[in-house]
Amino acid sequence: MKTRPEPDICVIGGGPAGLAAAIALRLEGFSVQLFECAIPPIDKACGEGLMPDSLRALRELGVSIPMNAGFPFRGVRFAGAGHSVVADFPAQLAIGLRRTVLHKLLVDRAEELGVVLRWGTKGARLIRGGLSVNGETIRPKFIVGADGQHSLIRRRGGLDRTWRETRRYGFRRHYRIAPSSPYMEMHWGARSQIYITPVSETEICVALTSRDPRVRLEQELRGFPRIQSRLSSAQPCSSEAGAISASRALRSVWKGRLALIGDASGSVDAIAGEGLGLSFRQALALARAFKAGDLSQYQAAHRKLARRPSLMASLMLMLEKHGAFQARVLASLAKNPDVFASLLAIHAGDGSFLDLCSPRLLNFGLAFLAARGVA
Repeated sequence: MKTRPEPDICVIGGGPAGLAAAIALRLEGFSVQLFECAIPPIDKACGEGLMPDSLRALRELGVSIPMNAGFPFRGVRFAGAGHSVVADFPAQLAIGLRRTVLHKLLVDRAEELGVVLRWGTKGARLIRGGLSVNGETIRPKFIVGADGQHSLIRRRGGLDRTWRETRRYGFRRHYRIAPSSPYMEMHWGARSQIYITPVSETEICVALTSRDPRVRLEQELRGFPRIQSRLSSAQPCSSEAGAISASRALRSVWKGRLALIGDASGSVDAIAGEGLGLSFRQALALARAFKAGDLSQYQAAHRKLARRPSLMASLMLMLEKHGAFQARVLASLAKNPDVFASLLAIHAGDGSFLDLCSPRLLNFGLAFLAARGVA
C-alpha cells in the first residue's frame, strides 16, 4: 500500500490564521498539511477592514490584493455625541475586503506554495506522538492549532489556562449601496458601536459590537437615525451574521511540539479591528521560531505583538463603558484632530506613543477638562 509522506508540520484550522501559518511555514521550507472541517469559501462575522500594517504582513506572505477586489480607504472617522473627527493614515491606504475574498486569496497562495489542503476533514485530534485524523495517524514534527476561539486542540494540548478573559458580541451585514466617503466610520452609541467599512464601489459592510448578546443590528440602528435613514433605501446583500468578540490572554501559546495561532492563541477585542492583522504577524513570527527550533521565541514575539492592539482596544473600551467620558473625549478630539491623527498612526503601526508627547496633548487635556460632551 502507498503511504502518504509525513509532513514536517500539520496545521489544524483553515481560516485566515491557519492559512497564514501554513504559507509562512512553507516560505521557510517546511512541508505542511492543513486540515479543516469546513469547505471553502469560509466566512465569519467581522468588520472586514485591513489596516496598513495588516497589508504589510500580507505582502511578506506573498499575498497581493488586486485593486478591484476591495475598496481602498484613506483613514478613519469617529462620530458620536454630536461630534465628528477624521484622520488619514500617514503612510499608506487600508482596504475593505469581503472575508470570503480574503480567504480565497490565502487559499490560492497556499496552493501555489504547495501546502496540502485537506478540506472537509473532521475529527482531527491530538494523540501521543502526533495526530489522529479520521482513523489515520500522522506524526509530524510540529502541530499548529488554528481552530478558533473554542479550540479543541488548545484544550487537549493543555493550554487553556488564561491570564484574563472578557466577552462582547458582534453582528455584521452587507448592504448594496455606494460608500459615502473614503473612510471607515466608527459611530459611538450609548451601549454599542457601529462600523461602516466600504468593501467595494457598490457595497458596504455594517458591523455592530456590544456587551449585550441580545442586541441585533436592525434593532440597534434605531439609536443611529442618520445611519438608519441612509440604509433605508439600500438593499441588504447578506444575512446578519454574529460572532463572539473575546479579549483573551493565555498563559502560554506553546507546549512541546504544539503551538497556537489566531483566536486559538488568545484574542484582542474586535473594537480594535486587529484580529486578522495580528494573526498574519503571528504567522511570520511562528515560522521564524520553528526555523530556529525554539518555540519560546514565538511566545515572546506573540506577547509583544499583542501589546499595541491590546492597549488600543483598552482605550476604546473605556469610551464604551462611560457615556459622559465618551462624549468629552470625542468633543476634545474634534477640537484637536492632530491628536486623533497620532492615535490612528499608532493604531496603524506607523507611529509611537512617544509621538503624543508634545504641546498638542496638553491642548487636548485642556479641551477635555472644558468639554461638556454634546456640542
